[in-house]
Amino acid sequence: MLEGLVLGTIFATIILFLVLFLAWRFRAVLIFFWHEKILVSFVNFLSGMSKEERILSWVKEHAMAGNPQSVLDAIDYYCYNTEWAMNVGDIKGVIMDRIVEEAKPRVLLELGTYCGYSAIRMARLLPPGARLFTIEFNESFASIASQMIQLAGLQDKISILKGSTQEIIPQLKKKHEISTVDLVFLDHWKDRYLPDTQLLLESGLLRKGSVLLADNVICPGAPEFLQFVRGHPRFQCTHYPATVEYLRMRDALEKAVFLG
Repeated sequence: MLEGLVLGTIFATIILFLVLFLAWRFRAVLIFFWHEKILVSFVNFLSGMSKEERILSWVKEHAMAGNPQSVLDAIDYYCYNTEWAMNVGDIKGVIMDRIVEEAKPRVLLELGTYCGYSAIRMARLLPPGARLFTIEFNESFASIASQMIQLAGLQDKISILKGSTQEIIPQLKKKHEISTVDLVFLDHWKDRYLPDTQLLLESGLLRKGSVLLADNVICPGAPEFLQFVRGHPRFQCTHYPATVEYLRMRDALEKAVFLG
């Protein structure tokens, strides 16, 4: 009997260490699951609003109309202090700012609009005449992003294209009269990073010097995309270590310059 208790204790200890190891190993997934599934569902039920609607309401109340930086600051404050959200955020945003300023793009393409944070962040740096096209599949997100962009006063620089990337990217040349894009920001479904990059290539939308900038390449991660651009002779890559927006978790941006 004593031997059975000892074996049972050893087995339980092994199981406990295994659970703790798996929890640590997949902590990023658990944190995302907590924020995006459990916590947000509970708050949605109590408030009768979606998280994105709550962010918009906060920004309308606290941001200065016509001031893009004020809108960004209001979103950052809310996401640091009230609810996490999947914007690029202020820390990685500084890296993004530098890349946009270096690239001096006239035509930008964003894959994944969400609440409009990154579109506003990039568009506020554009010179007169430059244009940003952002693709969003979710109708609710597109509506909220449109209101954010209007509040920031950047509606003349940003066009929201509603639909899937695989549907819209091949239409960009004919339907939207875009010959090539100077900068592409990838921040949508991570399993779409690679096929959409290949679609951009197949559609002839990349010119020599076009820049791909991809967010969240470590967390939650886009390994197939990284393997493709880093191993492709026509891309020159730069890795920018950072942390997940509003959380102290390891992440990074990846810049891939198309060499033509």
